[in-house]
Amino acid sequence: MTIRYDGKVAIVTGAGQGLGRSHAIELAKRGASVVVNDLGGGVDGSGSSSEAAKNVVTEIESAGGAAIANGANVAKFEEVEAMVGQAMDQWGRVDILVNNAGILRDKSFNKVTLEDFQMVVDVHLMGTVNCTKACWEIMRSQEYGRVVVTSSSSGLYGNFGQTNYGAAKLGVVGLMNTLVQEGAKYNIKVNALAPTAGTRMTEGLIAEKAFDLLTPETVTPAVLYLVSEDAPNRTILCAGAGAYSVSKIVETEGMWLSPEEQTPEGIAAHWDSISSPEGERVLNAGFEQSIKMAAKAAEGLGIKLD
Repeated sequence: MTIRYDGKVAIVTGAGQGLGRSHAIELAKRGASVVVNDLGGGVDGSGSSSEAAKNVVTEIESAGGAAIANGANVAKFEEVEAMVGQAMDQWGRVDILVNNAGILRDKSFNKVTLEDFQMVVDVHLMGTVNCTKACWEIMRSQEYGRVVVTSSSSGLYGNFGQTNYGAAKLGVVGLMNTLVQEGAKYNIKVNALAPTAGTRMTEGLIAEKAFDLLTPETVTPAVLYLVSEDAPNRTILCAGAGAYSVSKIVETEGMWLSPEEQTPEGIAAHWDSISSPEGERVLNAGFEQSIKMAAKAAEGLGIKLD
């Protein structure tokens, strides 16, 4: 089976360099028409230039593919709307959205300014919201859409000096979890990529030998799978150096405590049982937690819920 995207239109943000460039080129090689979006700024989000996006378009077109360049700032919704309008004017549909644009303003929490914190959240989280919102009604009306949000190990597990980045990167997972539910009946699938790659954003942060292994090209196959027709849904796919894994948010089975034990001391006394991984599972929606907790209480109190 060969996965292709003939007749599909893709928007890839932050596609002038690194991961986004690799995603855009490979999508085009497999038949997609691609909007190559890149503000062309520095790693910290400063400045702008259209050259990077235009160079990627030239590379795609030289290989026989179809692409257009766009310089929208994903943190500004009116610019994002214009970008999506450009895709619609050119090709009449949007099937695939890869939210990849990002910046870094790393500092420990006691040193980071609120301005730098807000800027990172605006690009990573609100940029993903803006782009997805601008495409959402189009995907609903055509009853087809594949959306990738880009998370990170910093959001899933934490990295020193990246409170702003980590908060934004876990935020997009929360966005994914609800978009999956709202898009299901319209054949819109939403997944998260948690990449590890040697790019200008990670240069100097990763040992040289590891950096050389962590090429963007080893991450892109994960994106290609997540935006395919038979893609999974609500999956956090981790990728780097040709290794792939799935990260999951699980909840322990836990236990019900009698009214007299519903105290901090009671929780401490039963902590081993409450936190035991035995029986832990993935919940598919937030209300499942409410149902689980109520069922445990009803069982403990001898109450029938129906």
